[in-house]
Amino acid sequence: MSATAGKSAPMPDDIRAMKGGTPIVSLTAYTTPMAQIMDEHCDFVLVGDSVGMVLHGMQNTLGVTLEMMILHGQAVARGLKTAMLVVDMPFGSYEESPAQAFRNASRVMAETGAAAVKLEGGVAMAETIAFLVARGVPVMAHIGLTPQSINTLGGYKVQGREDKAEALLADARAVAEAGAFSVVLEKIPATLSDRVTQEIPIPTIGIGASSGCDGQILVHYDMLGLFTAFKPKFVKRYANLGEDAMAAVKAYADEVRARSFPAEEHTFADTAPAKKGAP
Repeated sequence: MSATAGKSAPMPDDIRAMKGGTPIVSLTAYTTPMAQIMDEHCDFVLVGDSVGMVLHGMQNTLGVTLEMMILHGQAVARGLKTAMLVVDMPFGSYEESPAQAFRNASRVMAETGAAAVKLEGGVAMAETIAFLVARGVPVMAHIGLTPQSINTLGGYKVQGREDKAEALLADARAVAEAGAFSVVLEKIPATLSDRVTQEIPIPTIGIGASSGCDGQILVHYDMLGLFTAFKPKFVKRYANLGEDAMAAVKAYADEVRARSFPAEEHTFADTAPAKKGAP
């Protein structure tokens, strides 16, 4: 159970203070019911732009809009009481300039109630991160495999191997120095993840990184077995709800065709039943 269970939701400084302590627990969420399920167990919940792939059938995250993120952010906010809400900034909403980033990030926070936003990029985004933080927008950074950059990265490849390790370390240092309160490390070698975690003063949140990170995050559709188009190596399935749902739908269809559903207990009589104690 989250260290924040039964208390008010943590703020970005509370997450920052968890550096080196009890591991930070996080999952993505896109809807109110799922947010309610994970609320008491997570320190923060991320409305990820992965919503485009797992809920909207997109091939990648590039088509996700600001309006989509706000809509799902509002839905998740309704389901949270003890977990902090973070919302992804979608592709094209922050890269043009720090001013564009502030305009859109402030809108996300105002319309969803999020405590922070997350954006992708290291050294190249340090100026933007500092600009946002100076203006009251807490930022969770994201380096390593940055899905919004798959066209320049050449796909969903492991980042930071061999001679690329120093560049990734530079990204980590840059976002920490710029004022990010934490940083997601996605799909980088475990030894490099551990080195980053040791060398920067803000929490690292791993996804395909290392158990030595200060916290972990997964897409809940992946870990519950609801998204089955592909399974990244770093995903552990804690349930197979997709298979269960398919079996349930098949059973329903079979019973409808056999006219065994609805049964008598699912239908209504011509007259209302007498109330207990009525003469």
